[in-house]
Amino acid sequence: MGRAVAAARLPAEPGEPARRGRGRALLWPATVALVSAVVFLGVRGSLIDDSFITLSYARNLAEHFHWGLVEAETANSATSPLNVLLLALGGTLTRVAGGQVHPVAGAGLVFVAAMTAVGWGLARITRALRLPFFTAVAGTAAILVNPFVLSATGLEVHLISAALVLLTAYAVEGRAIGFGVVAGLAVLVRLDLVVFVVLFALGAGALRRRLLPVAGVTLAVCLPWFVFSWFALGSAIPDTFLIKTTQGAFGEYTYGNGPEYYLDPKRWKATLVAFAPAVAGLVVLLGWLGWLVVRRDQAARFGPVGVLGLGGLAYYGAYSLLGVPPYQWYYVAPIVALTVVFVVGAGWLARGGAFRVGVASLAFALAVLPAAYLDVHRGVPWTAPPIFGNWATAADYARVGREIGARVGGATVAAPPEIGTLAYFCECTMVDTFSDQGRVVPLVAQRIAAAGPVPGFLLRLDYHWLDRARRPRPVDYRLDWSWTPISGPDTWHLRSPATGDGWVRLVRI
Repeated sequence: MGRAVAAARLPAEPGEPARRGRGRALLWPATVALVSAVVFLGVRGSLIDDSFITLSYARNLAEHFHWGLVEAETANSATSPLNVLLLALGGTLTRVAGGQVHPVAGAGLVFVAAMTAVGWGLARITRALRLPFFTAVAGTAAILVNPFVLSATGLEVHLISAALVLLTAYAVEGRAIGFGVVAGLAVLVRLDLVVFVVLFALGAGALRRRLLPVAGVTLAVCLPWFVFSWFALGSAIPDTFLIKTTQGAFGEYTYGNGPEYYLDPKRWKATLVAFAPAVAGLVVLLGWLGWLVVRRDQAARFGPVGVLGLGGLAYYGAYSLLGVPPYQWYYVAPIVALTVVFVVGAGWLARGGAFRVGVASLAFALAVLPAAYLDVHRGVPWTAPPIFGNWATAADYARVGREIGARVGGATVAAPPEIGTLAYFCECTMVDTFSDQGRVVPLVAQRIAAAGPVPGFLLRLDYHWLDRARRPRPVDYRLDWSWTPISGPDTWHLRSPATGDGWVRLVRI
């Protein structure tokens, strides 16, 4: 017995910690991938209209090597070129025996890969800062179940999450080349993530000391696409920047006061649990800034995490100044950034005594459990996400889109205000400013005329290669939307949990 006790107290074999580390390194990403796949299966039937715009781009790229929402027209309204490229790759990998591309299944692959990257990146941050591993678990779960993030599945929101986490991980580790690669990919996910890239490059000492290599690698990764887009697609910056910034507010709500817009009776619970970790992260960020003043030597190693939080605030401020509408996916970057700040702060707190561990555990639970409960309590699988504003569910739009496609064949149809899901399932030539660049040309002219000297010059430069003589595609039909009941041939009734009943009629011109 004595020998057994003594043996139990002997030091571990030299290779044992390494084996445990390798085991965790394999088990953790596999677990995240499996859980993410299950989550995607629960939400795949609830994709929002803008997600189907991106899926249409991906399908056209995979099937026809064509960049556009519809096959008949080249367009530049895909905000996230990297998301389109990855969705097209994922859809191609899911081809069945008959050769059909499945973009929704491809979206599932991208969803799982992005969330696995989030988990992997948070594990690296946790290890570099010597935090409890549960910090990575809680952070990954908080992002995965966040209603604002999950409600925009199919858009680039999970790639945004992965990019921000990986930027932070490489900044914490001081790996300039890895940071540069992820930075280049980040601006291909969304150009506005350059806010985070610049702040990291200037605010993290290890990156600032190697600024030229960081900038060189970043440009080497992203510049080829922007040059191609400038020449081939008419502008380096996607047309969505022009389209969205000319749409105006949702009534009295713009991005700045947009969270209040989502506090209506149907969405207030999901909105509160989505923003709660970010608000807690803001408190942690303020605490870190105070700590930086008092104990700079100790607080400095958490610097890249603080820079991430400051990037979230800068991003929110920039979008508020632009005055764009409060689309839910615009809030994902600051929510994710401040959520990571929060879980890192709670992880640091958990390094203390029993009381601090208890407080940190409670914080982790509050960041994850309420959101997970709301996601499941509303019913699984989802027919519509908790944060939803479309005029019809995906299922209703799919039904109507297929029937319209059967009626119009190769004719051109002018879309109602929401084009994504209808055009995807119609597989016809449906046009608006997102699919027909001829309809963007007047917007460009109006915007340049109204802009000041410097913005006007930048807009003219961006659209230098746009064919200004391009005209809108002639249409054979239009889809008229009505909020009051209508009947007759080629008329469909649709319903949305957000807006109620609506009707759409196909009218021949």
